[in-house]
Amino acid sequence: MAAEKKAKKVVGELVGRAKGGAVVAQKMTPEQRSERAKKGSAARWGLRATHKGSFKQEFGLDVDCYVLNDAKKTAVITQTGMAEAIGLSARGDSIRRFANGRVMASFVGSELLEKLEKPLKFQWRPVGTENLIVEANGYDVTLLIDICKAIISADLEGRLSERQKPMARQAQIIMSASAKAGIEGLVYALAGYDRTKEEIIEAYKLYVRDEAREYEREFSPELYEQWYRLYGLAKPERGRPWEFRYLTIDHIYKPLANSQGKVFDLAKSSKAAKGEPRDKVHQFLSEVGVKALRTQVGKIIGIASVSDSRAEYEKYIQEKVYGQKSFDFK
Repeated sequence: MAAEKKAKKVVGELVGRAKGGAVVAQKMTPEQRSERAKKGSAARWGLRATHKGSFKQEFGLDVDCYVLNDAKKTAVITQTGMAEAIGLSARGDSIRRFANGRVMASFVGSELLEKLEKPLKFQWRPVGTENLIVEANGYDVTLLIDICKAIISADLEGRLSERQKPMARQAQIIMSASAKAGIEGLVYALAGYDRTKEEIIEAYKLYVRDEAREYEREFSPELYEQWYRLYGLAKPERGRPWEFRYLTIDHIYKPLANSQGKVFDLAKSSKAAKGEPRDKVHQFLSEVGVKALRTQVGKIIGIASVSDSRAEYEKYIQEKVYGQKSFDFK
């Protein structure tokens, strides 16, 4: 009898709630009912992705990205994607372990560490399927910017290992490209200009290329090792010998693209107009100019590597690199 009374009481409460909910719903606007339905769906099923994309085709990274059905329309990338974006191995917890490491934990901070410990769990129904639902873990994509900031800070304080140095470069590229794309997108939105998907992707790719160019090592360490050997120069504790400046100008820049120094002069003029004193000349070459520079550097390395002496090297330079003269550094 007691169990029967308890069951009736529960049923009565449920019926009462249902009636109350119906009354509340009748007083709501269509927009409020829609929002209520979304919250109810999220409570029953958790977060769901409404859209899915990938960085694979456009950027060469096997990183999936999603837009969720929450109020913020949160943009997320997967846990493994977050790791791969900064150059870590694409394992489930590699980003978390990296952030919790002895070096990085203090730069990442407790708030970000807590967020990394609690990835967003959401569901995705692949296009063309009826019953298949995929569950995934991801992070708000803005956390990637926070991680990049931490990596750059660690690098500035000299805390990253040589193996981790490329991550700092990647972090800076992501930060700068995202900032440029973000401020441009804001201006477009305020001005009422609606960009297409293709325009947004191409713009970001352009910013990534521009940022990557600044950090590329256009001059191989092998070139300098060959010059040390051939010219019998001692390696200074910091920087490079002053002789390398003249070798670089006369063996690399002046004969570049058969221009008799015109390409070099144009790059110098561009640097003087747009750059800073510590900037490198190659940063002011066009994309075509950079490709020609890499070809020229490779050519000089080849000549140097087959030369047994300075005299033999300079003989080859005179024959094959537009009649350059030998050098007398004295």
